Amino acid sequence: MDETAAKEPNWIAGVKPPDEVLSLSMTQIFERECREQPARLADLFRTYADDDSIRAELDLFAPDANASGPILFIGMGASYSSSIAASDWLQSLGRSSFFADAGEWLHYSLPVWDHVAGTILVTASGESAELVELCRKNPSKPLMLICNNPKSPCWSLTQHHFSMLAGPEYGNATKTYTNATAACLLLASHLAGHCWQRDSALILETYSANLDRIFSLRGDLEHFCRDAANIELIGRGPGYGAAIMGSLCIREMAGKRAAGHSGAGFRHGPLLDVNASHLAIIFALGRTAALGVKLAHDCTRRGGKVLLVSAEHHEANDKLLPIKLEAVPEPWEALTAVLVPQALTLSMIELYGANLKPRFHYGVMQE
Repeated sequence: MDETAAKEPNWIAGVKPPDEVLSLSMTQIFERECREQPARLADLFRTYADDDSIRAELDLFAPDANASGPILFIGMGASYSSSIAASDWLQSLGRSSFFADAGEWLHYSLPVWDHVAGTILVTASGESAELVELCRKNPSKPLMLICNNPKSPCWSLTQHHFSMLAGPEYGNATKTYTNATAACLLLASHLAGHCWQRDSALILETYSANLDRIFSLRGDLEHFCRDAANIELIGRGPGYGAAIMGSLCIREMAGKRAAGHSGAGFRHGPLLDVNASHLAIIFALGRTAALGVKLAHDCTRRGGKVLLVSAEHHEANDKLLPIKLEAVPEPWEALTAVLVPQALTLSMIELYGANLKPRFHYGVMQE
């Protein structure tokens, strides 16, 4: 027998999917994985609170993370988005931190890698070419890996590993974004001496309630957005990561042109493009909520339509559809905000079909 033909596929998360999953459509898989998010998040909170081995691993990494210099988060795609809230959160807690695109860091920043205190690599697959190469170019200081695939090259090449506990994911990043973002926030909180456990029950309850309610409104979201040729997602702080992730969700699953922006970045240029062909999904959440509301009014004045995602009540009109989210403690709006573009995407692919086919095993990863 041909050895190549007999070789076991490189299954997603290292696990062969059951036959019942193999028979599902992409739309069915996407909805299933979106709705699994609360249970996967609860599992992560429970495990990170109770597992002694996780605390021990963090204690081993802590001396490097507490050395002079910033804490660096590195990722690509959805994993890059997952890093943003944790980096911002550390800075809010008084600890220097920043996030970087893995490809940019690999090709331009290696000479300064020793200047950071500790590096946290975020990758769902553990297979991304840029992350694998960075693991091979490991600096003198150890790396912390947050990953969903313990059978991956990145896992074998790093000393400190933390699982996302998201389970296998066969569509766009949903569970892995949620759990990667949460894991980054939990580890960042631990390194900064912040007690996250006191907020976990409220976060879980609010997150689940928000998901059920927003997904029940998905038909209204799609109807409001139907004629948009350009979709812009805009957020600040934790909402910026959600904006990038939300745009990836719409682009990959529905095949619609969408882009994520920071609030200030959108004002410095892209706002000038807004016209009747534009839809802006604005996350007016957290400490900068008022700036999001102001930007929403500026977009509608230019003829664009706005989905305004906020914890406050706002009046609807023909150009503005307010979507109220139950408030969560900062910085956890990074999780709840992305539920809106997820629900919109589901409605789009229910009506028009998905842009992607299910992916059950990893292909060749390349730059």
